[in-house]
Amino acid sequence: MASAAIIARSDADHAQMLRQLLPRGAAWDFAPDGTFARLLEALAAEFARIDVRVLDLLDEADPRTALETLVDWERVAGLPDACTGAPDNIGERQIALVQKLTGITGQSRADFIDLAARIGFEIEIREHRPLRTGFRVGDRCMDTSWAFAWTVIVQPFDGAGAPLLSIAHFKVGDPVGTRVRGFGSLDLECVIRRTAPAHTKVIFAYLVEREPDFWIDFTS
Repeated sequence: MASAAIIARSDADHAQMLRQLLPRGAAWDFAPDGTFARLLEALAAEFARIDVRVLDLLDEADPRTALETLVDWERVAGLPDACTGAPDNIGERQIALVQKLTGITGQSRADFIDLAARIGFEIEIREHRPLRTGFRVGDRCMDTSWAFAWTVIVQPFDGAGAPLLSIAHFKVGDPVGTRVRGFGSLDLECVIRRTAPAHTKVIFAYLVEREPDFWIDFTS
């Protein structure tokens, strides 16, 4: 069962609650537009403001949505660090923060693919093995040191052909301070190398859009 959304009470709601807390009797039967009624409305406005700020704390308690306390979250998490640099985009700062706080991961192929996805990259991993007896024609001639090497293949486009992470656009609902357009600065290589087993060597390969098989010049 889904929980109901928490909604801050309005000035009128707080004014009504204050009226219900007053003692009963003729002395408290005041005009709706009188001096005492305006006093209750003034008090209600302050309670409503506090109500809104309390709800703001729910967002600030979550690093994925923190804005006012983002600097404090980063200080506690030790950010910016060598891998994240100093991104000036709020969205990237939140991503880097969440990645740092939840970055306890394993060292399997799936773990590294998930790690890359959390900071906006799609990757494939290719493991290598040295040449052994029984190799087939076409197998690469690799020595024993390749047993400790693996290649991260970084995909430039998602399944729909859109660039991955390279460009971030401002969206409706983004907080004030978010750039209209920005470029990713989170260092995938640094993040993976920091997590990779110490005895291994990571190689990065970046796929590029292939050249067309043919093209037609419509200008001539």
